[in-house]
Amino acid sequence: MRNLYRRVGLTAALGVSALVLTGCSTSPSSPPATTPTAAASPSSTPSATASATPTPVAADLGPLVPSGDPVAVASNLPAPWSIAQLADGSMFVSERDDGAIVEIVNGQAVPVVVVAGMAAAGEGGLLGIATLESASGTYLYAMFTASGDNRVVRFPLSGAPGAHAVGAQEDVLSGLPKASNHNGGRIAFGPDGMLYVTAGDASQTSNAQSLDSLGGKILRVTPTGAVPADNPFPGSPIWSLGHRNPQGIAWAADGTMWAAEFGQDTWDELNRITPGGNYGWPVVEGIGNDANYIDPVQQWPTDDASPSGIAVVGDTVFMAGLGGERLWTIGFDGAAQEWYGGQLGRIRDVVRGDGSSIYLLTNNTDGRGDPRPGDDVLYRVNLVPAG
Repeated sequence: MRNLYRRVGLTAALGVSALVLTGCSTSPSSPPATTPTAAASPSSTPSATASATPTPVAADLGPLVPSGDPVAVASNLPAPWSIAQLADGSMFVSERDDGAIVEIVNGQAVPVVVVAGMAAAGEGGLLGIATLESASGTYLYAMFTASGDNRVVRFPLSGAPGAHAVGAQEDVLSGLPKASNHNGGRIAFGPDGMLYVTAGDASQTSNAQSLDSLGGKILRVTPTGAVPADNPFPGSPIWSLGHRNPQGIAWAADGTMWAAEFGQDTWDELNRITPGGNYGWPVVEGIGNDANYIDPVQQWPTDDASPSGIAVVGDTVFMAGLGGERLWTIGFDGAAQEWYGGQLGRIRDVVRGDGSSIYLLTNNTDGRGDPRPGDDVLYRVNLVPAG
């Protein structure tokens, strides 16, 4: 039975452990033998004007909390997984099982594209989506499970809100390990204009500590899929390792990267990500107080969280809970508070909205939840200063 009591300020750790890559199968200075298939050479770099959408929020907003009940924006979405936006307010949602990306227009889901080559099974299918608006054009990105791997593609995007069209599907990154679960799946552009990809361990725990595998990692590539020259492991897209199944990534206004991660049986995690950092899986789950690995800033029993998407607004991390069926707010010091426990069911994604708001996406129709009338639903939530 789920524990729905309010928990504030669970034991926190600030992730200051030494970055000793104990247990890796290759020297950290050596590039991995396994590299992804990319659509461009490693010398490719993003346009200087490339940026994440929306633009980073000002830090002086301070700590924020939800205000009032969530307001439904769109309903009856089949197994939705991820939200992406454009600067003009256009909003897109991915549907895991049918491979469709839809645009939300006046509360309705308008088809934009069906991703080719998808092979949905178990927790695999069409997963994360992201947008990039740059001097070289506007693109819609998608990560999905294919017959033999997980991969990232992109589509040139044109048109106006409510009437978008896409060009030909282009490969960006392929060769990521797949399984019926633990696929990771989140993609997002960082404030540096690089594309970050979460890759689960694909149910092979040894992947997470091996630099020869792209599983159990957070990856960083250019918008065309090349390896940036300043990645921590030369020639490798690996940004951090020792992850089980990370599904949420976001950045604070000062550039700090945060990531949420599914634990196995004991602890789910919220981590502060540093380049080359080793987060311990499968040696450590949750706070291990082992100097070889970086401890999470916060941890939760798996029934209370099962975290998926996250967003950072002001000085607050907003974290979607699937199994926990709630939204968490977490301060940068790790102090945590829960909201809407059991009210919406499983929450898959959360993104920053316009002004002081966020959007939530439920995930009750994917075979794991208990669908309610109108599920699944995209909600808008207003934010106010905490306290």
